[in-house]
Amino acid sequence: MDGTRSWNGNITEIEIEIHLMKNAYVRDLEANQQIHTTFLVGSKDIRQKKSGEPFLSLILLDKSGDIDAKMWDNVAEVMDTFERDDFLKIKGVTQVFQNKIQLTIHKLQKIDDREADFADFFPSSRHDANEMMVELEAIIASFKNPHLKGLLEAFFADPDIRQRYRIAPAAKTIHHGWLSGLLEHVLSMCKLADFTAGHYPIVDRELLLTGVILHDIGKIHELTYQRGFGYSDEGQLLGHIIIAMRMLDEKIRLVDGFPVNLRTLVEHMVVSHHGQLDYGSPKVPMFAEAMLLHHLDNLDSKMETVRGALERDKQLEGNWTGWINSLDRVLLKKDHFLNPPAATPTVTTPVTTQPLPTTESKPAAKAQQGSMFGDKLLGALAQPKS
Repeated sequence: MDGTRSWNGNITEIEIEIHLMKNAYVRDLEANQQIHTTFLVGSKDIRQKKSGEPFLSLILLDKSGDIDAKMWDNVAEVMDTFERDDFLKIKGVTQVFQNKIQLTIHKLQKIDDREADFADFFPSSRHDANEMMVELEAIIASFKNPHLKGLLEAFFADPDIRQRYRIAPAAKTIHHGWLSGLLEHVLSMCKLADFTAGHYPIVDRELLLTGVILHDIGKIHELTYQRGFGYSDEGQLLGHIIIAMRMLDEKIRLVDGFPVNLRTLVEHMVVSHHGQLDYGSPKVPMFAEAMLLHHLDNLDSKMETVRGALERDKQLEGNWTGWINSLDRVLLKKDHFLNPPAATPTVTTPVTTQPLPTTESKPAAKAQQGSMFGDKLLGALAQPKS
């Protein structure tokens, strides 16, 4: 059903475009759009208005992204009927708040899992996971160092690690926060590593690639991703760096004669890849491959964050995105800036003037037509002489 109707908003009367869609994805939502669709609850927070009444603050998800949502009215009736990771049927309207699209919920209802197609709600990589695994295995097969090659083969010969690595996200929300996001992030870094290792002769390509492939391996146990994305108990208590060190110890023992000093280098790359102590690294990078690993990781994650922020903001007007917490800044929408939409042409109303009298004298001809003074002068000159 398409059309328009008036909606009595908080500030002014606005026109709302009605799109009653069965599958309205977050990435396609526009401002002032009424929706009737289903979302997955990413987070749920019950807060209080100044009046003391409760309101709901939710993050709603589907495979294309997430949206901040608020429910202001009739909250007490529904706030205990659902929890995080439940599916909700939502009726509401979108609006722009702080230069971001936000959803105001009018009605919500929990639905059974059987009514939802899980493929619509869990974000996943645009690349085929099996094809990405084949690409990763080809990189490992190219190694000449038998110890580094044997270490990586030991990891991916483990069926549990292999399956988790294939589907794990790289992060909960900030970058590559989707199924197979870790694998996509690693392969992107592998391409950067190949280029930079060829550019800097002091860099050992295979040592750098080993760090790339293993630097976030602890995330396969740190994060939960069977339904919504979150943190496991192990992840909350230890974090992915400590988990990775434990995994490294286990797999290195399976590689005969793995050199002690080489082991120390691989371990250092894992513990230092965040780059700074205040970013969670127990140590800062202290040799070329470790330093390059950190910068490649930071580069790829930041560029993906930029891409995602611009993608989510594309529906909003103006040259700038909203505030992006993970980047601590707003971003210029470059394409919009360089190619602004054409301005609506201004319609000019022609100015009408009083017709000239039939009898015209030189002074009258000099009077300004269409002006108050000119009109009076023309009128006086046109009066017959007594």
